[in-house]
Amino acid sequence: MFETLSERLTQAARSLSGKGRLSESNIKDTVRQVRLALLEADVALPVVKTFIERIRERAVGEEVGKSLTPGQAFIKIIHSELVEVLGSDTVPLDLRAQPPVVVFLAGLQGAGKTTTAAKLARRLIEKDKKRVMLVSVDIHRPAAILQLETLAGEVGAIHCQSSADEKPEKIVDRALDEARRQHMDVLIVDTAGRLHIDDEMMSEARRVHERAAPHETLFVVDSMAGQDAVNSARAFDEALPLTGVILTKADGDAKGGAALSVREVTGKPIRFIGVGEKTDALEVFHPDRMASRILGMGDVLTLVEEIEGKVNKETADKLAKKLKKGRGFDLSDLKDQLEQMMNMGGMAAMLEKLPLPGNVNPAALKDSANEQQFRRQIAIINSMTPGERRFPKTINGSRKKRIASGAGLQIQDVNRLLKQHLQMEKMMKKMSKGGMKKMMRGMPGGMMPPGMQ
Repeated sequence: MFETLSERLTQAARSLSGKGRLSESNIKDTVRQVRLALLEADVALPVVKTFIERIRERAVGEEVGKSLTPGQAFIKIIHSELVEVLGSDTVPLDLRAQPPVVVFLAGLQGAGKTTTAAKLARRLIEKDKKRVMLVSVDIHRPAAILQLETLAGEVGAIHCQSSADEKPEKIVDRALDEARRQHMDVLIVDTAGRLHIDDEMMSEARRVHERAAPHETLFVVDSMAGQDAVNSARAFDEALPLTGVILTKADGDAKGGAALSVREVTGKPIRFIGVGEKTDALEVFHPDRMASRILGMGDVLTLVEEIEGKVNKETADKLAKKLKKGRGFDLSDLKDQLEQMMNMGGMAAMLEKLPLPGNVNPAALKDSANEQQFRRQIAIINSMTPGERRFPKTINGSRKKRIASGAGLQIQDVNRLLKQHLQMEKMMKKMSKGGMKKMMRGMPGGMMPPGMQ
């Protein structure tokens, strides 16, 4: 996510690190690098101009000049200005209204409105314990109505039927009536989009909006749309009383320009960010955390929240008790760990939120531990007997051949997995015997987290 922007900004900031004093030419060169990074990332020109002006003012002032570590002081300035551009504060959905609270989703066709409606419904059901109804007023695309019905079933939401021969206003009236009768907490309205902005679409959106009288009006925008995202955001903001923005497909957006531009152009907070195709791939947008992620500082808080929400506590407790008793870490345990990792979006999603040293290439790490590799490893373990999983040392040449054949892979793949398991088993044994402290002390600098000294 936002790799291009992250890489260029980090490089610019790093060019100042280690310098005892900063000259005007140092600052001028770094500011120029930051400007180029923003322009390359497709950030809107007015946003670039104001951003650079604010950085320059602060950088040439006393804030950096009198700092003992001017390089770090400059990074802090970029971070705080990024937070400012992204919206400063996290703004949660406001559901404090007479139910059913109507959430209205608007945006262009292909931005991911229908999938986002389902993701939002799932989040409200699972995190906020709300009863949610979904309705589509996209009479121009019957497939969108069918898609929403299917997704509603997946996420546990109620679906209000609609058809292409109905008027959007009538659909909204009926959905509101059904939501009241079924005591729904939230009604999410998925609207029609077009491939480009036209008067007919905007007129329809205004009419449906007036009829639905929503408490929240969210603009859904494809973060990979670049300057088009900014232009459509401006048009929708003029047509509808927007209360927030949802950025979709951020996991495939290397540039990040839309994230920095949309908030500044509309003045409306980014509420959520879509980070994958699955219905649980919707994150609350935290400007400070996103700024840290863009500058390569990681986002450990979001990672911890994900672990708490997605890791099976029962499986984790079972493994902890097993290790405490001195019983080995077997291949069934490894399979559980691989499945937990995949449930969290795989290694790539986790690495994105971890602060990595400058000499570590995140792309290389992601390639070496991708989802496809996890699936292969799980297939190998599934091809084993319960006895083989419990006692991996019994797996000889003929067994390896049978396991590889059952998984549709090579014997080398089985050998690789067994070697990986052996290394993890040794590490787990060290940890169960209080070896964590020794491992931490062995790290560069001997740094120890609080409470472990």
